[in-house]
Amino acid sequence: MRIYEQDAKTLELPWPFTGREDELELVRASSAGGRHGIVVTAPAGHGKTRLITEAVRGTEHALVTGTPEAQGLPFAAFAHLLPDTVSLHRAVRILSGVRLLVVDDAHLLDEASAALVHQLAVHGRTRLVVAAVDGVPAPGAVSRLWTGELLPRLALEPLPCEDVAQLLAAAGLEPLTVRRLHRMCRGDLRLLRDLVAALGTAGRLTAVPGTQERAWRGPLPVTAAVRQRLAPVLEHSGPGERDTLERLAFAEPLPLSPSREDLDLEVLEHLEADGLIHVDDQGGVTLADPLHGPALRATAGRLRARRLTSGPHDHGPALEAELRALAGRIERLDVRPVPTPVGEWLAGEGATLPAGYAAVRARFARLRGEVRDAAAWAREGLRGAPGDPGCLAELRLAGGEVEETGGDDPYTRYAAVRRGEPERVAGRLPAGSVFARHAEALAREDGSGLDRAAEGLAERGFRLFAAEAYAQAVRVHRDPRAARVSRTRAVALARRCQGARTPALAGLVLGELTARQRQIVTLAAAGLSNREIAERLTLSVRTVGNHLYSAYSRLGTGDRGALPWLCESA
Repeated sequence: MRIYEQDAKTLELPWPFTGREDELELVRASSAGGRHGIVVTAPAGHGKTRLITEAVRGTEHALVTGTPEAQGLPFAAFAHLLPDTVSLHRAVRILSGVRLLVVDDAHLLDEASAALVHQLAVHGRTRLVVAAVDGVPAPGAVSRLWTGELLPRLALEPLPCEDVAQLLAAAGLEPLTVRRLHRMCRGDLRLLRDLVAALGTAGRLTAVPGTQERAWRGPLPVTAAVRQRLAPVLEHSGPGERDTLERLAFAEPLPLSPSREDLDLEVLEHLEADGLIHVDDQGGVTLADPLHGPALRATAGRLRARRLTSGPHDHGPALEAELRALAGRIERLDVRPVPTPVGEWLAGEGATLPAGYAAVRARFARLRGEVRDAAAWAREGLRGAPGDPGCLAELRLAGGEVEETGGDDPYTRYAAVRRGEPERVAGRLPAGSVFARHAEALAREDGSGLDRAAEGLAERGFRLFAAEAYAQAVRVHRDPRAARVSRTRAVALARRCQGARTPALAGLVLGELTARQRQIVTLAAAGLSNREIAERLTLSVRTVGNHLYSAYSRLGTGDRGALPWLCESA
């Protein structure tokens, strides 16, 4: 294998490559066979380079990188691949012998290098994998790669919170800290790494009693990366603008009403036009970037912070409004996310939350399948009210119990369906509800009906319940192919439920395998390679591969990364 590199800046994070399975396969497929390549775009720090590095690992390729210092030098990015003096035509001929060319930071290429990449795409003999940053100027020859439809474009979305939690697993951070970091970084993995390192260095991660986790509460560490993200705010020094932004940082959300004399409507209009603030449907004004508030609070001097916090900032009404919104969703059997910025802000700052609010937050998270979040919210409530029965009950339920308590409501009755006993609540669930449809399909042993019920549950935010319905469908499907599809969906949803363990999910997968397949899958889940498994079991590498292939077919997955979860849930 030969790899030609020019000052490779491969993003070697201290964490393993996580998530992005679909995107990884898309990039791999685009650089193989008769494909011409792909362009990967995303904001800076979102993992373009790391994704491409993983996709081309082990393949023969050439790597070129655009740099701001060399933008005025013709063919600067290709200096290690081309002679000192070369025409565009000759450069195309030389590089046509390269089977795969990776172009990183293509938005920083000099014009001649950009034209060369474009011509290679036109000729189609060299497969191209190109990375460029969204939202910044790029040479026309680069942007025409996708606008001119020479290459398909993959626009990376921010890494989901579940994958960020897996990325940070080695750091042992509790879920509210993970969500706070995810919310602030908005997909910027470099900022994420910067903040985690700063928190550790400054000793701001404290042990959570009764767990092996650590939590971050209190102010944001002001690193160079934070100051860079804060720059758009600091540039707004117009009359009243900076003061308004800082006022929001210490008291958001601020209600916008004609009676308020401390908010200048014209200033707010300018800030909204610049994308620095957001006004919701109820007239509440907040900062648009979740990092700006903590950063402004952390950079304000003591006297200024004291002045900005001296006003009557009563968060009680806002917390009560969030509580009513959450409770209303629970009552309507709908736990899709709702904005709750005040509770998240106060929890992050280490303030004492009302136990009633914390218990509802915990129940909402648990019903969504976010069991570790639920336990964390319950602990937040118990900090201020150690014996609160609501928070104690939620902490217990987050540990894996199915039975609800506290009244004969739909959730209490639905627990029987989750245990596989629909006959116990026949006709007692809300008519036409997704809970009732689940019970009816299970009672009929209707695999397709259970699949449809699972889809309805997932649409309403009940990911754990949906995983259980799919798992029940696996056991009643008569068509093996339909059972494999249901199993795949059950596993995909359950993996997003923070390690939840329930009776419906027990034995979901490995019971389908032969004894030898279970043995090999268990070793693969422990991280052993095919060769290491073969040596341990005195088998050939090919035999191990064949067993894994058969196991993947039965499990309905080809993702080796799913194996640890599959083994743990057996």
